Amino acid sequence: MAKEKIVKNILIEELVENYPFSVNYLSKNGIRCIVCGEAIWGTLEEAAQEKGFDDETIEKFVEELNQLNNEFEEHVKKEIKNIDTDESDV
Repeated sequence: MAKEKIVKNILIEELVENYPFSVNYLSKNGIRCIVCGEAIWGTLEEAAQEKGFDDETIEKFVEELNQLNNEFEEHVKKEIKNIDTDESDV
């Protein structure tokens, strides 16, 4: 089952829990507090604004995170299909 689309007002805790790849993505884009262990409360938008990112950049983050999630889900679907195919050969 596909997860809901990532939006800028997603809580950081929810983002990290449901989309673990987001930690690496955000770290590479200058939102590193998630990696260093400092607690972040609030939304993706608030965390990005705190680091000085403008609305356009925040929208880009949301778009790219959703694209990464779609790619991940497609990869998982292919792996499941491969497993199912391998098991049917037995």
